[in-house]
Amino acid sequence: MTQITFKVQAFWDTDAEVWVATSDDVPGLITEASTIEILTQKLRDIIPELITLNKIIPLHYVGSITFELTSYRQELIEVA
Repeated sequence: MTQITFKVQAFWDTDAEVWVATSDDVPGLITEASTIEILTQKLRDIIPELITLNKIIPLHYVGSITFELTSYRQELIEVA
């Protein structure tokens, strides 16, 4: 089977103070976490479940998959 890379985008939600992840490659993916590290760990668990449920990979697939996490955070800071 050819290796597929699932692209995931994350952005910092200033109001909620969490990282939010979504993906066009993984239908139904939306999750959040307080740190990018925790978010990454959640994605390691959620992505295989969702791609199996969405029949993107076979039900009994044994092997590895790759995901690419791109994050975006913008902040406004005051300069004296």
